[in-house]
Amino acid sequence: MSSNQIVLEDIQNIRSGIADVARGLEGKTVILSGGAGFLGSYIVATVQALNEQLFAKPCRLIVLDNYITGSRKNKLIEIKDPNIHLIDHNVSLPFDTDGPVNLIVHAAGIASPVYYKSFPVEAIESTIWGAKNLLELAKKKGSEGFLFFSSSEIYGDPDARFIPTPETYKGNVSCTGPRSCYDESKRLGETLSMTYFHRFQIPVKIVRPFNVYGPGMKTDDYRVIPNFLMRALTHKALPIHGTGDQTRTFCYVTDAVIGFLKVLLSTENGEVYNVGNDEEEISMAGLAEAIRDLFEEKPRIDFIGYPENYPKDEPRRRMPDLTKIRQMLGYVPVIQLRDGLRRTLAWFRELL
Repeated sequence: MSSNQIVLEDIQNIRSGIADVARGLEGKTVILSGGAGFLGSYIVATVQALNEQLFAKPCRLIVLDNYITGSRKNKLIEIKDPNIHLIDHNVSLPFDTDGPVNLIVHAAGIASPVYYKSFPVEAIESTIWGAKNLLELAKKKGSEGFLFFSSSEIYGDPDARFIPTPETYKGNVSCTGPRSCYDESKRLGETLSMTYFHRFQIPVKIVRPFNVYGPGMKTDDYRVIPNFLMRALTHKALPIHGTGDQTRTFCYVTDAVIGFLKVLLSTENGEVYNVGNDEEEISMAGLAEAIRDLFEEKPRIDFIGYPENYPKDEPRRRMPDLTKIRQMLGYVPVIQLRDGLRRTLAWFRELL
């Protein structure tokens, strides 16, 4: 299957997964910050598909990004919809537009540890000032929905008693450590969003994504799946930091975007949801073996120390408790890890 076929199938799967709520976007004006990033690109592509295939009255999507880590060209698909407007804007500065703004999604941020170590101030400002500016815009426009993209990183390194980790877990996070510019800004972003919900009745929802991967990730993202795939494709060893027994559950991007849009279009406000996959907890050594199995020419696996530019305090385990989003919104991740890895590999291979 070609990379274009994979992406088109992914977008159709997202459309099918949100069939019960998709009409909530019809005829609406939506602002999406961070729309040039990995997750934002899928949301943009999904809106274009809905406008083409479903809506009688199109969704008007205003995409904000300053491209500090994103691409000016959607990496997934050509965006040719006149209802999608790409604006070069730093969300740490105020933004306004004429007419109504029905929904706002604040997805701007710097998620890769290597990048937020390079841009720590920008990571903080895009999350906090971006949230403040967009919440103020929601208040001014009387918006009917505001979605804040938080992160599973707000849990830090969870106590073993809280694996899988529920939304009620308060976290084990350093406010001064090398990851704190990302972790703590997301925590404060949640506080700010909930304050606007309680003080001004802004219809806020919050999602905490858990290790999302798939086509559209940057080849130099440095997170583990694109790193392993790119190294294997270029005949290099797969580097495992430390002992390799640290574990994660990984969520294929279509499952994640379905979860995000279900939350955005839900009628439940002031709620926080984990979004991810709660099956197939796998060690980094196990992940390397799973990726190695995808190649005829097997890449070597090397156990190495952490590089100097990689933030310390890496969580030992990361696995979501999805009870809340399953029960309240009917969310069910369906893509198995090895299927998602094969799809991502095919996309990366053709990209090269």
